[in-house]
Amino acid sequence: MELIFIVSLLSIAGIAMSFPKDLQPITTVGLEDSQLFPSFQGLVSDNDTQTLGLDFQRMIRINYMLYVAARSANQLSFNYHNTFTETVVDFVNQPFISETLTWMSTDVEKCTMRGKNTDECYNYIKVLVLRNDETLFACGTNAFNPTCRNYRLSSLEQVGVELVGQARCPFESHQANVGIFAGGQFYSATMSDFQASDAVIYRSLGGEGSPVLRSIKYDSKWLREPQFVHAIEYGSYVYIFFSEIAVESMALGKVMYSRVARVCKNDSGGSARVLERYWTSFLKARLNCSVPGESIFYFDVLQSISNVIQINQRPAVVGVFTTQKNSIPGSAVCGFYMDEIERVFRGRFKEQKGTDSAWSAVPEEQVPKPR
Repeated sequence: MELIFIVSLLSIAGIAMSFPKDLQPITTVGLEDSQLFPSFQGLVSDNDTQTLGLDFQRMIRINYMLYVAARSANQLSFNYHNTFTETVVDFVNQPFISETLTWMSTDVEKCTMRGKNTDECYNYIKVLVLRNDETLFACGTNAFNPTCRNYRLSSLEQVGVELVGQARCPFESHQANVGIFAGGQFYSATMSDFQASDAVIYRSLGGEGSPVLRSIKYDSKWLREPQFVHAIEYGSYVYIFFSEIAVESMALGKVMYSRVARVCKNDSGGSARVLERYWTSFLKARLNCSVPGESIFYFDVLQSISNVIQINQRPAVVGVFTTQKNSIPGSAVCGFYMDEIERVFRGRFKEQKGTDSAWSAVPEEQVPKPR
């Protein structure tokens, strides 16, 4: 019997007991003053920036360099093949362009023949992560044919051959995704198909002895229309932060909840009979960002979250949350201690036995060990 679990709600630290008043800014900077600061507004030779926009997709800071990945628009004429600009900026002094790299897409015609608009058929760089001390890993939508490359960090020269980007990179530019290398393996969370119906948390590129693993296809108990936000490595685990439609609240309609999912880095997958090539360590929990009281007011939709930082000498993450789309507009910042998150993952299991049934605690004797 296959059991998919969701553990109990996370408690957060330092929730205010009432709505805080809007703070007055210490100082403000007007438009004239802001123009004194250096800014990057596109390549000097790029005449299409005003028409197409910069369309930044990813930024990553490595030492004293800022790498910017975007849809390329640095040709004098509008060119659908010129689809990836990676810009290196020295942000210590003045922001000037150090190097520019262009990634050409060759699948534009196929993309348009499949009914997509030409604007959708650029190569939008959705993955830009440090693979090791010498290599930068990038993946692009590549006209709805996701593709990945490795680049030498020192010179931005391509290393090796292109890799299939499916399940590592989304097909469309507006789809949210995350990616991180941990323990020499690439963990990605994205949509893995052209129709954007198969959400996946995926592990690959680990070499021999490290099987490729993924979440189960089309199973709403694992993932239900998720919006992936961030991934971090912490201890023996990789944590994925996201928002999704809550299957435990389907009676209320499409209600969004924020989640944190966790997988073990040493997960080897299941057997030939159960969960073969799938995660066996997958767990998820609700991130509870709310104002307590007789009637609890929730900020359910995660928008952004930090890497692990120190708060009160304890490792923690800090997130920005908003209310549901059909709720009273509001936002909040909530902090979560990592040891509290880990404590919740050691807490009681819950399961949903039917498609529309409520989530209920699993008897302790039925909880798999190890989890």
